[in-house]
Amino acid sequence: MQPTPIAQAAALIQQADGMLIGAGAGMGVDSGLPDFRGTAGFWRAYPALQQTGMAFTEIANPAAFAHDPRLAWGFYGHRLALYRRTVPHAGFALLRHWAASMPLGARVFTSNVDGQFQAASFAPAHVTECHGSIHHLQCTVPCSPHVWPATDFQPDVDETRCQLRNALPTCPHCGALARPQILMFGDGAWVDGSGAAREHNLDQWLERAERLVVVELGAGTAIPSVRQRSHHAMQQHHARLIRINPREAHTPPGHVGMAMGALEGLSAIAARL
Repeated sequence: MQPTPIAQAAALIQQADGMLIGAGAGMGVDSGLPDFRGTAGFWRAYPALQQTGMAFTEIANPAAFAHDPRLAWGFYGHRLALYRRTVPHAGFALLRHWAASMPLGARVFTSNVDGQFQAASFAPAHVTECHGSIHHLQCTVPCSPHVWPATDFQPDVDETRCQLRNALPTCPHCGALARPQILMFGDGAWVDGSGAAREHNLDQWLERAERLVVVELGAGTAIPSVRQRSHHAMQQHHARLIRINPREAHTPPGHVGMAMGALEGLSAIAARL
């Protein structure tokens, strides 16, 4: 009898000497974070922006900070406050537990900007955030390649109008308006901070793995950054893939697809282990 995908996934995790965790938006949804899939989903999360007719691609855009900085920071300030108070779901702890039994542990490659892995006690140096982080700021110009923590910025947002009420954050180097260090749509001014160094360190870690498993969670094809990293690990490092995705769980032959949400899939594997 053919083993079930859950049984296959559990076996791959038991056999692995290192785990690459690839996480997309579906990983954060189980912690209660909003899913911006489609205009309808975006407007459900931010009904004030429905009144303006703005789409996600328009507000998640550096041009918004030039045209209406209080509106742009109303959106991102609300997200920053939301992500700060969000508690990572139990799936993060399961991943940390599995990694602890592997000689090489785990590394994270995520397109999420929410900081959930760091909040779940993953070492910041082991987390590569390919689209940046809402928990860091950068200059809108930008005047330099520096980014800095958003810790001192406490946004006060009028949610009925999606407007920042308190002082706009500014660049400590030149005094220009600051923005989140997030890769936005049409973004030619994004500063990747330590991203290149993290990518280099990740590649060096991957070279050491002999029995690598990739656990990919909630990463779709619309923005394929995480999937591309998974495919690279499969092709260059002979990794086996466990893809957990409720809508796009298909995998190449020899790999494991589970049509489930992130927490549901991780919990099912944990029960098998």
